[in-house]
Amino acid sequence: MGWWERAHRWVDARVFALDAVGTAVLLLVAVPTAAPFLGSPGGIAPGVWAFLVVLPLAWRRTRPVASAVAVYAAGLLQLLAGHPLILPADLAVLVALHSVTVHGPTWAHRTAIVGAVVGSGALAIGLVLVDVNAGLGTGLGVALFASIAALAVWALGLVRRARRETITALRDRAERLEIERDQHARLATSAERARIAREMHDIVAHSLSVVVAQADGGRYAAQTDPAAATRSLETIAETGRAALVDMRRLLGVLRTGDDGEAALVPQPAGDVDQLLEQVRASGLRVSLVRVGVDRPLPAGVGLVVYRLVQESLTNVLKHAGPDPGVTVLMRWSADSLRLEVADDGRGAAATSDGRGHGLVGMRERAAILGGSVTAGPRPGGGFTVRADLPLAP
Repeated sequence: MGWWERAHRWVDARVFALDAVGTAVLLLVAVPTAAPFLGSPGGIAPGVWAFLVVLPLAWRRTRPVASAVAVYAAGLLQLLAGHPLILPADLAVLVALHSVTVHGPTWAHRTAIVGAVVGSGALAIGLVLVDVNAGLGTGLGVALFASIAALAVWALGLVRRARRETITALRDRAERLEIERDQHARLATSAERARIAREMHDIVAHSLSVVVAQADGGRYAAQTDPAAATRSLETIAETGRAALVDMRRLLGVLRTGDDGEAALVPQPAGDVDQLLEQVRASGLRVSLVRVGVDRPLPAGVGLVVYRLVQESLTNVLKHAGPDPGVTVLMRWSADSLRLEVADDGRGAAATSDGRGHGLVGMRERAAILGGSVTAGPRPGGGFTVRADLPLAP
């Protein structure tokens, strides 16, 4: 913040106090000089009128409309009392006009300029009536001069008003942009947290499901088939290492702050075969059926396909009961991919893990691509997860 802006803020915080001091100085000048004006030396009437006209200027910026009304009313009463012109006090009318133009509402400054022009005519008439030496030409000259002065002050006030409104609009816009920036940052942070939560859920839930299944199988096979137990331990080790690599990659994203869906454990759809082999090693019977013309997928779509298959198979391991069979169907068309994971287990539905990362997470992933996910029990037993993802032609 520069010194100029600091000075403006200091002044804005003390507007009334500064205007009151300025008004007091004007009173010290206007009242003594008005006492002999259009009156005998020592007369007090012009001084009183000068005081009444100048005093409301103390509120010219804090209460611009009320201040202008008070100044105009005092000037009118002064005119009716037989003192058409008292200088320099009557210049307060121009100050009030300027203040209400800059700080007051539109209707107020328009009314004020009309009143000032009309008052110029009344001033001329008053001078002609009071001063016998003042002719019609003098009155017209005074009216013209006073009107031009009022219009000039009004025009200057309009320029300052426009500048003030522009500065206010720019400040408001800057504040709105700052608020919007903060909101966008919070939304981006929330979206990133949700995305990372989905990734961690997919990595941990799938890996632990495979590890638990292999550990249970290896425990029972240890007594009768040591080789099977050894294979179970190898699968557990491979699954753990893969999960560790994925977690390190995910944590690396958190440390570096790199963005992009591909940076978060980027398994393309082609890794589905490797995923199925890993699940088969845990004892789950899985078959993959491809229908249509297979083609490469963009990184973001491939990751969604991988995660949908991974989450569906994890739910089968957790909820389908003993020895289920699973069919993974990938049906390609010209503009879409249908992914279907169906099992013949006992059909227990895993709708969510309580924090929105189960089927809810799958629906969110598909919705990002403009797709949809449906899930439910099969008529003959088991459970089906079906996803329809749009593809660019």
